Amino acid sequence: MLTTGLPQGTVPKLERPGPLRERVYEALLELITTRALQPGQHLVESELAGHLGVSRQPVREALQRLNTEGWVDLRPAQGAFVHEPTEAEADQLLSVRTLLEAEAARLAAANSGSAGIAALEALCAKGENAVAEDDIDLAVATNAEFHAKVMELAGNVVLSELAGQVDRRVRWYYQPVARQRGRQSWIEHRELITAIADRDEQRATAVMRAHTEHTRTTYHHREEG
Repeated sequence: MLTTGLPQGTVPKLERPGPLRERVYEALLELITTRALQPGQHLVESELAGHLGVSRQPVREALQRLNTEGWVDLRPAQGAFVHEPTEAEADQLLSVRTLLEAEAARLAAANSGSAGIAALEALCAKGENAVAEDDIDLAVATNAEFHAKVMELAGNVVLSELAGQVDRRVRWYYQPVARQRGRQSWIEHRELITAIADRDEQRATAVMRAHTEHTRTTYHHREEG
């Protein structure tokens, strides 16, 4: 049975100001999203509290909330474990992501100006550098930034809110395939930028749909570490 086992220095002590239970929740969710806490890993309240520099109570409350949201499984007489996503769960989420992102790309092509294009190009360069340096955490974070920028440029608040609801889980599924997707992912991002800059809504939609489908396929055929 795995225990928390976080590397020394992975988790900074939380500052006291602000709603502590919310900060503990966000810290644990980030550790799960980035897979510092792996699917199936046993979460020991006392160990997590020690890492975060808090008492066990806010950790217990956070774990209960994460259980309600499907990030953690609370098992009677066993404790808390990071949820292990099924292939069906991943497929459903990534399929929905494809629909949202394709529409965002279309709207971005219709609405974006030079400043938006420049922002996408800067993020793409940042992501390419992260891949070149094999900085997977930065590559994943920058990938999320890039897609969030496309969503912002789409200018549809409702679409953006829906995408925000799945963003954390998309990062969770993308983390284990980021190295496999590697440079190809950013080549596809460059193709998308070109379509948006050309204001080609149909092309932008097609490129984004293919891009997100590639990620979904890669996840299902990922190399298990």
